Amino acid sequence: MDPAATSTRGLRPLHPEVEPPCGAGHYAGRMLPPPPAWATAGQYALAVVAGVAGWLAGAADRLSGPLTPAAAELVGALLVLDVLIGTALLAVLPLRHRHPLPVACVAAAVLPFSASSVGAAAFAVGATATRRRRDWAVTVAVVAVVGATGAEVLYPGFSLDGIALILLFVVACLATGTYLGTRRELIAALHERAVTAERERVLAAGAAREAERTRIAREMHDVLAHRISLVALHAGALTYREDLTRIETVDAAVIIQSNAHLALAELREVLGVLRTSGDPADGAAEQPQPTLAELPALLADVREAGSLVRLDNTVAAPVVPQLLSRTAFRIVQEALTNARRHAPGAAVTIRLARADSSTGENDGGHLEVKISNSVTAPTQPSPEPDPGVGLIGLAERAELAGGSLQAGPQPDGTFVVQARLPWPA
Repeated sequence: MDPAATSTRGLRPLHPEVEPPCGAGHYAGRMLPPPPAWATAGQYALAVVAGVAGWLAGAADRLSGPLTPAAAELVGALLVLDVLIGTALLAVLPLRHRHPLPVACVAAAVLPFSASSVGAAAFAVGATATRRRRDWAVTVAVVAVVGATGAEVLYPGFSLDGIALILLFVVACLATGTYLGTRRELIAALHERAVTAERERVLAAGAAREAERTRIAREMHDVLAHRISLVALHAGALTYREDLTRIETVDAAVIIQSNAHLALAELREVLGVLRTSGDPADGAAEQPQPTLAELPALLADVREAGSLVRLDNTVAAPVVPQLLSRTAFRIVQEALTNARRHAPGAAVTIRLARADSSTGENDGGHLEVKISNSVTAPTQPSPEPDPGVGLIGLAERAELAGGSLQAGPQPDGTFVVQARLPWPA
């Protein structure tokens, strides 16, 4: 499974005709995590509490003065109707996600007639405003004014102050919904950016690993061809040369045997790499890759460029196996590149040493490669791009060679790249 694909699990695409819970709105096809169940339940609970408080306030106002029996009966009927309207609006409140404008218009129209619908009306009008459509906001405000005017006609006690209060309430809900819509759009954009960045990081790391494996396979191919050519050369000498002495024949046979064994070892490495990386990208021929024998030339180039490099080497380059030597050279080369890029002018220390095996699994021990430099550079940093994937490729190379690599800042203020590579017995 693609790791980048799993990062979008549990997300809900937003469409113009279908709005997710809590009035999240439409955000140009972006994805936003669905709201938790407790948030949705809290909204409905708040709407019920506000409706009950509004009904009690309205009932207290209507029952505050002296009433005749007929008036008391009318007030009781109106209070019951108030509860029924508020309950009905609360029941249709979930439809505000699919049909925000009709539900908001209904809520604005019945609000002057039902104090218990104040909570549901607030959420319905606010959900419409999260869409941030000006024509919808104007429509809801007009419907609220018309409903309040109708309430003034039907209820003689409903004055212009009541109309202004209803309009102010609707405008406040619209403003709150617009703010929430803008905030949720920002969150959706940031979430989409994070998902995209994670996907790109995974793809870049995978591409770096594949490129490193392909490069290693080509390097091994060059060395393998060299080994086979030596075997063919000395075998041909034994075939056509009849004047060779016994000692010369034995020497040629030893060379053939040694190179055949090395060729088999290189072939196993090539097949192991190609089995996991696939065919080479273009099959282009490459020059044989450098080993630790070219390390002095590399350090000379680095010093000529102005970098301070100190080498602590206790290993003779000719005795290092070629696969191990190539891997160590690449690690040193990439570490010097990183130091020059991120800490220009800082002194770099390189240590190469052979250590005995402590586990007994490899009688040849292992090669320790350590490159360290100070994090704080004495000169201004160069305007080069952000860190790439070079260390990822080195870790892949070290792993394919049977070793390990760690890189990172240390408590003493230095950045260290350290590898342990097995030394064939």
